[in-house]
Amino acid sequence: MDGGYGSVTIVHDARSPEDVFQDFCGRRSGIVKALTIEVEKFYKQCDPEKENLCLYGLPNGTWAVTLPADEVPPELPEPALGINFARDGMQEKDWLSLIAVHSDSWLLSVAFYFGARFGFDKKARERLFMMTSSLPTVFEVVSGGVNTQSKTANGSSKNKSGSKPPKWPNSDSKPQKQVQAKYEEENGGRGNGGDEDQAETICGACGEAYANGEFWICCDICETWFHGKCVRITPAKAEHIKHYKCPGCSNKRTRE
Repeated sequence: MDGGYGSVTIVHDARSPEDVFQDFCGRRSGIVKALTIEVEKFYKQCDPEKENLCLYGLPNGTWAVTLPADEVPPELPEPALGINFARDGMQEKDWLSLIAVHSDSWLLSVAFYFGARFGFDKKARERLFMMTSSLPTVFEVVSGGVNTQSKTANGSSKNKSGSKPPKWPNSDSKPQKQVQAKYEEENGGRGNGGDEDQAETICGACGEAYANGEFWICCDICETWFHGKCVRITPAKAEHIKHYKCPGCSNKRTRE
């Protein structure tokens, strides 16, 4: 939908809520990587001695720390400006959480900017809102507050035996369904025409749903599921991990 940080190329056959949601997922995935898996690289790029910097999530799932767009007004909404200035004046976890909150706002503003530009009607806007709301926020991922993936239908975070979920899904141990979106709960439990995408367990790093045969691993701290490839854990490596801690939980520390 766009190839740069703050510019957009209109694609005439890409104007559905699903197209905008795909763009949203790519940008979100890039930001999550910056604030979790690649946080050391992100931290170094946010030098307080540099000019105002912004964190951009890109549609291809990557991220960039760079200056804001030169044009006024920019063609796309701009992310929070000057994130680098507060880097050394806050605890690292608080700084990352603050950037995550602003990134969530930016992701929604970009998605609904496209919705307005493409002339979405009420039904299309509701569809887009439901899809974006089906994913954990960046803040939830960064702060370790994503617990819905391992919850059972009655809201318990443990399974019937009271033990923790297995390290990864397999044919006998698929990740449990996450709770339905708040929208569905507020509408008497009605779904969206049989679409089960919202109920699927999703990766805490890339936001993609679980598919049979994929290797996944569950964090023992926040109980969030991840693709092994997203957190660089192989099945062989997982065999030797007694208690797995995801990048988000591992980075919850104060930088010395």
